[in-house]
Amino acid sequence: ALALLPRSPQTLLSLCPGVGAQTGQSFELHQPQNKVLVTAGDTLTLTCTTSGDRPLGPVKWLKGWGSSNETVYEQTGSFPRVTRVVTESNSDFSIRISDVRPEDAGTYYCVKFSKSLAGEEVFRHGKGTEVSLHDTALVPSMVAAAVMLFFLLLLGLFIAFCMYRRKHRGEADSQCLAGPAAPGSFLPIPPWCCGGTPSTPSSEIRDAETSHLPSQQSSKEDNSIHYADLQPLPPAPRRGRSPGAACSEYASIRVAAQ
Repeated sequence: ALALLPRSPQTLLSLCPGVGAQTGQSFELHQPQNKVLVTAGDTLTLTCTTSGDRPLGPVKWLKGWGSSNETVYEQTGSFPRVTRVVTESNSDFSIRISDVRPEDAGTYYCVKFSKSLAGEEVFRHGKGTEVSLHDTALVPSMVAAAVMLFFLLLLGLFIAFCMYRRKHRGEADSQCLAGPAAPGSFLPIPPWCCGGTPSTPSSEIRDAETSHLPSQQSSKEDNSIHYADLQPLPPAPRRGRSPGAACSEYASIRVAAQ
């Protein structure tokens, strides 16, 4: 009688091909992410889970598909920036890629391989996750444009305010200065204009005028009439001007004593 020797799982699969096919019928691989947008320097997480009976063989992450694909992660090997999310899990094969760089952009596939006499063959693979990076160069330029636009807006408002103030002040001054008087001419001056308010008595006005005139001396040399040309006075400060006050012009006439 032949002794029955224990067989390894690989030997059983090679001797009974149907067993491997039946084992993988309930196997499913889930790669839910379609697109992922990440910033350079951040950590990228790619999700992949499996369920059901799985044949013998590793699960790997590939970047790209076809002959130009690149192995991003597998259980055997050294990948400094790539780590498993759940270490030693038999169903969660999600990975993290730290310090994302521009060259990390591309499409990633989670692939389940099965072992055969010919080696490793693709058994299941995900639909792929497209990874792209933010264009960080646009962020500073957008901020600079926003700051410049805000500055120009403030400058425009300031100029408009200054023009409004200047125009308003010009209209107020034009009400006081009707026009320059010709040299040597005399204009009628209302009595209340020189005093400041309409209620000022005429006697007080005369006293105020004579207080600024030099004392009259009885001399033969003062036989001439002294007069002053009437000239428009500069506008008085608006801050001290009373609401009912108007602009005034001043002229003095002195006659020698007889």
